[in-house]
Amino acid sequence: MASPALLMRVVASAYSVAEKAATIVRNVMATGDLGIVEKTGANDLQTKADRLVQMSICASLARKFPKVTIIGEEELPSDEVSEELIEDGHCEEILKKACPAQYSGIKEEEAGANAVLGRTIWGVLGLGAFGFQLTEAPAGKHIIVTTRSHSSTLVNDCISALNPDSVIRVGGAGNKIIQLIEGKASAYVFASPGCKKWDTCAPEAILHAVGGKITDMHGNAFHYNKEVKHMNSAGVLATLRNYDYYASRIPNTVKQSLVP
Repeated sequence: MASPALLMRVVASAYSVAEKAATIVRNVMATGDLGIVEKTGANDLQTKADRLVQMSICASLARKFPKVTIIGEEELPSDEVSEELIEDGHCEEILKKACPAQYSGIKEEEAGANAVLGRTIWGVLGLGAFGFQLTEAPAGKHIIVTTRSHSSTLVNDCISALNPDSVIRVGGAGNKIIQLIEGKASAYVFASPGCKKWDTCAPEAILHAVGGKITDMHGNAFHYNKEVKHMNSAGVLATLRNYDYYASRIPNTVKQSLVP
C-alpha cells in the first residue's frame, strides 16, 4: 500500500497535536495559576497555556516535518522543549481518507501548519470537514457574529449598516467560524485591523472545506505563504452562504478606513 500523501500526514499529525494542546490548556486551567504576562501592553496578554501550547505544537510538528513552515503567535525562547510536550502520534482515520488530487504532489517545504484548540475540528478543501454537524443559519435571518472584546465605532457602524436581526459577540476567530458552520450565525463581520493570519488560517481551511468564503472587507482573499504580513489589516468578512449579499452592503466609508 502506498504511503499516505504528505498533506494527509500533516493533517493527521496536527489533529493529534491539537488534542495534546487541549489537554495542556485544561491542565493549566486546573491549577488556577494562568501565569499571565503582558506581551506588548495591557490589552495583549499571554498565559502559561499560550506558551506551552505553542511550544508543543511547533516542536511536535517540526520534529516530524522539519521542512514545513510553522508560524506562531507567541515569541518563545529557543530552549529545548520538554519531551512531555511532544506529541508523536497521528489520527489513523485521517490517514485512511484519500488525498484530493490537487494536493497529492505537495512537498514538505511547500506546506504550512496550524492547529485548533478545544474541540478538534479538521478539514481539507475537496475532502470536507469533520468533527461537527454542518448546519445552515435560519433562512431569511441576518445574524451577525462579531468581536466580543475589540469593539469600535467602525465595527459597530458596519454592523448597523447590515441591518441585522441579531448580533452575537464571542471571542476568537475560530469560535466565530464555528458559529457559521453550526448555523448560529449567517455572517462573521469584523471591520477592524487586529486579527492575524494565525487567527484565520485554520478556521478558513474548515470554512472553505464546506463551501464557505472568507475575505477582508474589500473582498480580497487571505494568503498564508511564509513571506506574507501577519496582520489582517483590512478586517474580516466570512459566510457559509450568501457572501455576496453581505459584501455588497459593506459601506464605502468602512472600506476607505481599512487599508489592505
